[in-house]
Amino acid sequence: MFGKRFLATALVLTLGFVTSLSHGQEKKKDENPSAALMKKKLAASQKLLEGLANNDFAMIKENADTLHDISREASFKALKTPRYELYADEFQQTAEKLAKAAKDKNLDAAALAYVDLTLNCVKCHQHVREVRMTKGDEKLIDKLTANK
Repeated sequence: MFGKRFLATALVLTLGFVTSLSHGQEKKKDENPSAALMKKKLAASQKLLEGLANNDFAMIKENADTLHDISREASFKALKTPRYELYADEFQQTAEKLAKAAKDKNLDAAALAYVDLTLNCVKCHQHVREVRMTKGDEKLIDKLTANK
């Protein structure tokens, strides 16, 4: 009972997160490499959820490994702040836990790791937005004060 309820909650959270990410996004002609990697991570996380819903441990492991590998690439293409590095490390460790849970055929542990992974994504994206907004504010202040 716990496993089904937990998996259903994880599914609802993830679908809401995925929907919010894809809502209103348009394809850009010259997409930067970091955005392309994020789309690959999103696709792998969707496949991971499919594996969880279908009790397909091979699919779970394959996509957890894919997420881990992509995140190692992405960590060199995103922000260089201590907090970002912390999120990147946590993401990689959680992806490893997810792959191990799949290897051990432990659906509850895999579902929990998936929720942790999703929460990590949300926190990291929030951090990136905050840093970019702050940098944007600094540029605006520089422009405004340079004109005086």
